[in-house]
Amino acid sequence: MDMTRRESMAGVGAAALLGMTGAAKAATSSSPLDTQDSLGLADLVRRKKVSPTELLDASIARVETMNPRFNFMAQEHYDYGRAAIKRGLPEGPFSGVPWLLKDLNTYIAGLPTDNGSRFYKGYKPEVTSELVRRIERAGFVIFGKTTVPEMGLTGTTENKLTGATRNPWNPAHIAGGSSGGAAAAVAAGVLPAAHATDGGGSIRIPASCCGLFGLKPSRGRVPMGPPRTEGWGGLSVHHAVTRSVRDSAAILDATHGVEPGSRYGAPTPEGSFLSQLERAPGRLRIAFMKDAPAGSPVDPECLAAAEKAARLCESLGHHVEEAAPKLDIAAMGAASFVLIGSSVAADMLDRAKATGVAIGPDVLEPITLGFIAYGQKTTGMDYARANATLQTAALTMAQFMSNYDLILSPTLAAPPLELGKINLSPDTDFATWGQRAATFSPFTQIANMTGQPAMSMPLGMSSGGLPIGVMFMGRYGDEATLFRLAGQLEKAAPWWDRRPAL
Repeated sequence: MDMTRRESMAGVGAAALLGMTGAAKAATSSSPLDTQDSLGLADLVRRKKVSPTELLDASIARVETMNPRFNFMAQEHYDYGRAAIKRGLPEGPFSGVPWLLKDLNTYIAGLPTDNGSRFYKGYKPEVTSELVRRIERAGFVIFGKTTVPEMGLTGTTENKLTGATRNPWNPAHIAGGSSGGAAAAVAAGVLPAAHATDGGGSIRIPASCCGLFGLKPSRGRVPMGPPRTEGWGGLSVHHAVTRSVRDSAAILDATHGVEPGSRYGAPTPEGSFLSQLERAPGRLRIAFMKDAPAGSPVDPECLAAAEKAARLCESLGHHVEEAAPKLDIAAMGAASFVLIGSSVAADMLDRAKATGVAIGPDVLEPITLGFIAYGQKTTGMDYARANATLQTAALTMAQFMSNYDLILSPTLAAPPLELGKINLSPDTDFATWGQRAATFSPFTQIANMTGQPAMSMPLGMSSGGLPIGVMFMGRYGDEATLFRLAGQLEKAAPWWDRRPAL
């Protein structure tokens, strides 16, 4: 990241920084939203170079300018954000910095969460998520929620409630999913970081598609509730998509830790995650997994980006060799379908009972209906066996990683796909979607199934001018090594100034 550039802005007045005499000009390129990450914005607020209200107005102005083009906003909570500033913000590491939540199972009591679904339209939870409380204690100003596919089930952010979210690099292409709205908002320059979740790649897929840094933390690292403290049987986790590595680390510092009532938590790290960026990673042993685990094809440009990253790692002194764990991917995939299907079926049936609205194609999409039908056929023994299958896979992975610090692979098997020409969209039948999803993102799901941390780094570009991510997966509980390497790679191959031509 260009630290000199950020520091050179420090002495400029708020009006000049925002580049505006009115709200409309807050979306211009002279805004600190372009020159600062979230920590940088917070520093400007602390030094009174800009106010929280000015930053919020600048982000809102960008929403008004960019959302009609890219469709990343599900809920506008502008008054909620303004009220938080008026009450007075906590003196946290991100005090005064704008923030967007993902519109999926992340709650502010009394404000709607639609989960990307007509079936949940207007749903107002009675509880506030523990993660939201931690985000607000850190000083973030929440002013809206970003789009998701229905129930977060697909790798493209399209649904029949809010429509299709488009990639700021090329609006004819997907922004990824299920955190596609978050990634599109960050890529469009609305804010430097946004909340995201990941149950099969939903942080890393959109990070790859939109040219961002996306870390999926270890299982149990970040709170999931209330009311429940795990999602999809432990497959799902919360964190963020960010422009800078240091934002990701500092956000994790502000949000991690066991929540009350949780069944488990990730190991307590030694020191802060942000401090890891100041430490050299040493000579890492990196396994290069070139082939998709189930043998499906990988686009040559995605493979080339991973190979280039491997060479970069070698040039930095790390040992890289081709190797991959021997996993029963078919059994793991079937097990994850049992966990997801039974969870989705239970949630939808409970929603139907609570509202009196019958489950059907007028309120739910084919993919969701397919998961409901699948989940209704599963038994308690199926769930127990699925859980055992993934525990066995986690043990196999742990044994493999006793010889390696990290696994390097492509994030996705293809660059961002075209909207309307793929089999991931809301009208796709369940069987076709399952096959297409597995071939588009065959690498990301392993980390969810085994609970390990993994990150997508924006290290590649396609010949068509679209971002390509490269993924690194670490040992369970060892985000520290990922952050050390990420900091090193960010300096060696910086991406801060690589932006879509908006």
